[in-house]
Amino acid sequence: MSRLFILATVVILLFAVDWYVFQALRQWTLSSPSVFRKAVTVLAAALSVGSVICILLLFLAPNQSGTLRNFLVVVIFANLMTKIFAGLFLFMDDLIRLGKWIVSRFDQSRTTGGTAAPITRSEFMVQAAVVAGSVPLIGITYGILSGAHDYRVRRVTVKLPNLPRSFDGLRIAQLSDIHSGSFFNKTAVKGGVEMLLREKPDVVFFTGDLVNNVASEVKEYIPLFEKVKAPLGVYSTLGNHDYGDYVSWATPQAKRQNLENLKQAHSLLGWDLLMNEHRMLKQGGDQLAVIGIENWGAKANFPKYGRLAQARQGTGEAAVKLLLSHDPSHWEAQVLTDFPDIDVMFAGHTHGMQFGVEIGNVKWSPVQYVYKQWAGLYSRQNQHLYVNRGYGYLGFPGRIGILPEITIMELKKS
Repeated sequence: MSRLFILATVVILLFAVDWYVFQALRQWTLSSPSVFRKAVTVLAAALSVGSVICILLLFLAPNQSGTLRNFLVVVIFANLMTKIFAGLFLFMDDLIRLGKWIVSRFDQSRTTGGTAAPITRSEFMVQAAVVAGSVPLIGITYGILSGAHDYRVRRVTVKLPNLPRSFDGLRIAQLSDIHSGSFFNKTAVKGGVEMLLREKPDVVFFTGDLVNNVASEVKEYIPLFEKVKAPLGVYSTLGNHDYGDYVSWATPQAKRQNLENLKQAHSLLGWDLLMNEHRMLKQGGDQLAVIGIENWGAKANFPKYGRLAQARQGTGEAAVKLLLSHDPSHWEAQVLTDFPDIDVMFAGHTHGMQFGVEIGNVKWSPVQYVYKQWAGLYSRQNQHLYVNRGYGYLGFPGRIGILPEITIMELKKS
């Protein structure tokens, strides 16, 4: 299926939804002053045409700057969600009208043989559609202005029976999915880094997706993230976006050079990038293994660059093994089945879809229908997985309900 066919289909569907909603708005404003009716018409037309222009730019010129791409996505997403929410109420009203029309026609044909009179839209349902359409617009605006950088420290304690006494109480900070190419507020990003530093962790893990697509995205943020330090070091790994797989490169050499540039960025940050390898943490005569692998995903054809067996070699003397692996689907697909000596795996990737509900014990996001483990701590006997909700954002430049996270995990001996 060609890109042009997909593009044409998307544009036609968008115009169809816009026209459907506009017809209801036009009927709703029939009794309003002509100036108001014209204003509604102009606004509806501007939103529709603007969304199509944004879609064309995304499809035909996909390599825009992060800020411009975010703007285009917001315009499309806001217009579409507004029309979908409003359209649901209008569709319900149309079903009711259809039912009434069928009943009235049946009754008239039985009694007089006449035809049923048209049934107008319910004013209440049209007003409800307008209100419903405004809800996602308000939510999207709030998610961008507030949720995008509303960093939250999430604390979790994991008890391990084989944890050496010298590491009892070890505090691990985890960051994931920075996606530096999406940032639009450097001051807020700096505030999140300072929040992490105030926690004074013993060691820091970063579990992938430093950029969206190209290594240059992180350049202006190196002075911020290089401040992330810890006594036992900062260890990082790669995520699916770090390889440049979603960009059209002029040559294979250019893509390989981009990956080398990204590795150099980790070095400039002072982060120890683990490429299917491990490091031993030593303290009080005891040892822990920090194992880091390249991206390994079990879903949606995500690449399987990771080599856990290779990275794990030489860790036999470690009392506890901690794994950095970007994609949480790796845990059930391979770690639990083949590597029972991995005590804790740290992952990210899902972002919690940047949308959902977390109130008390209630935790829901649409991403849970794709990933069983999508946010927080999961345990299976003596093995554990923690999925970080992500520090940054991708596509939609905000978060609604699922806020950006700095994890502080404390290891305790059980």
